[in-house]
Amino acid sequence: MAPVIYTSIPGRLDRLPWSVFHLKLVLALGITWVLDGLEVTLVGTMGAVLQRPDTLGLSGEEIGAAASAYVTGAVVGALFFGYLTDRLGRKRMFFLTLAIYLTGVLWSAFAWNGWSFALFRLLTGLGIGGEYAAINSAIDEWMPARLRGRVDLIVNGSFWIGAALGAGVTLVLFDWALIPAGLGWRFGFAFGAALGLVILGMRRYVPESPRWMIIHGKAGEAERLVAEIERQVERKTGRALPLVTTDLALDCHPALGFRPILGAVTGQYRRRGFLGLMLMTAQAFFYNSVFFTYSLVLVRFYGVEAEKAGLCVFPLALGNWMGPLLLGYFFDAVGRRRMIAGTFTAAGLLLGANSWAFACGLLSAREQILLWTVVFFLASAAASSAYLTVSEIFPLEIRALAIAFFYAVGTGLGGSVAPWLFGRLIEAGARSDLSLGYLIAAVLMLVAGVTEWIFGVDAENQGLETVAQPLSAAKQS
Repeated sequence: MAPVIYTSIPGRLDRLPWSVFHLKLVLALGITWVLDGLEVTLVGTMGAVLQRPDTLGLSGEEIGAAASAYVTGAVVGALFFGYLTDRLGRKRMFFLTLAIYLTGVLWSAFAWNGWSFALFRLLTGLGIGGEYAAINSAIDEWMPARLRGRVDLIVNGSFWIGAALGAGVTLVLFDWALIPAGLGWRFGFAFGAALGLVILGMRRYVPESPRWMIIHGKAGEAERLVAEIERQVERKTGRALPLVTTDLALDCHPALGFRPILGAVTGQYRRRGFLGLMLMTAQAFFYNSVFFTYSLVLVRFYGVEAEKAGLCVFPLALGNWMGPLLLGYFFDAVGRRRMIAGTFTAAGLLLGANSWAFACGLLSAREQILLWTVVFFLASAAASSAYLTVSEIFPLEIRALAIAFFYAVGTGLGGSVAPWLFGRLIEAGARSDLSLGYLIAAVLMLVAGVTEWIFGVDAENQGLETVAQPLSAAKQS
């Protein structure tokens, strides 16, 4: 029989006020998405550069293979490190995954041909995939319940700060008057590695999740850690924290096998599993279809010069960043179900209207960019809320693996099909064909919105253990 532990730590974490500790934790962990946005934008804009004979001289097929290697690495890394995050702890994994990510980015700067570049992109993807599971689970388990929604949305939305930063950096790196073409792309990867090294140093001060520690035989360490944070908060505020008298009874399980985990996902939480699958697949298809082909659309259908199309990332990135920033509060105040369903539905309806206007040729390039910016304002909040959903509606013991699984499946389904489909539609050159693709993405977003309304979980202002009872507590009579 596993020993039973009675703890008030989850309730004490949830009643903490926002403090310097929370700010440092969010910066040290959440800034990874800024780095990811920078990385994706840099690689996306250097495709043509890497085809030059004075760089790597890659073919279009080799560039595509490198992109596929990155996605494959992210999917495999998410599943592998997601499983290890639940077994070995959040802190170990967010150090290891960032180290792997940095290694891949740094070695990408020294690639010498197509296969070496693809190999290093695979390694980079392994790291970033693992980061999704380790970081989201750690942040959610530390955040007070009343703030968890807005913080999670802002953290995930910070990807677009990196995207804007990456677009700005490319203006310098790919200015041949300043930096030779053979070095600019290498400096880009080196810049990303340098930023990541700073983040790695910041993470030294981030402790392990007390919630994870409790069920892995480290209740004493968790108690001392939380007590010290409470003392720091009381010294800063000059006020005593309210007492928490409710204890949670848990079995101490150093490691759970696959049987109880699979039983939870396919049994008690199967409706939540369907919800997570729909939200993650819809947002992945949406972004991989609309955002990552926008420059091709502007050049092919609106006559925008290829050199200037990349600059259009700035208004789109602004819309993507401002959505979670301005709407995040309402996911806690108005509620998860209403806001998640509302943002998915509104983004789907607007994209449907865009599909019709695009097919009819009613929009100028500037009007199209403005409409996309508004669509992304809503869609970015929706996409971030999908990550929030899968990170809080499953039990503690399988939280990281759940994040990893739905990220991997969503990326595999939406992320692999959309670029291929829209690439063919754009090559066909007919507005009617491409508008049909937009309509498919819009319908998926609408279906996800309806699914959230039916199966959504009202997790706002609720402790994680209330939203999803730990598997280790299920045996308590």
